[in-house]
Amino acid sequence: QVDLVESGGGLVQPGGSLTLSCEASPSMFSSRTMGWSRQAPGKQRELVASITKDGVTNYLDSVKGRFTISRDNAKSTVYLQMNGLKPDDTAVYYCNLYGTQAYSGQGTQVTVSS
Repeated sequence: QVDLVESGGGLVQPGGSLTLSCEASPSMFSSRTMGWSRQAPGKQRELVASITKDGVTNYLDSVKGRFTISRDNAKSTVYLQMNGLKPDDTAVYYCNLYGTQAYSGQGTQVTVSS
């Protein structure tokens, strides 16, 4: 059983910032790649960013330069700092842990609107 608890979503104006947090089960966190994916209404889920156990990151092209993924292994927590938010970033954001299978949290809503 892997527990992933997301927080930090909300409503923000275009150009604003939000930071998402995800606390994971400590027993698995430090050795696993973590990621954030999102799903907008009527669209497929897409991987936004990932970070390996060694800190190597990867980003969706549309968020490069605006989003930053990071992790704190001591706190079993992964973060997604989102700057310069756009209405197209509106979606439910999910925390992911990649082990023998992929696990997802319940998701947190991010809405970018004026």
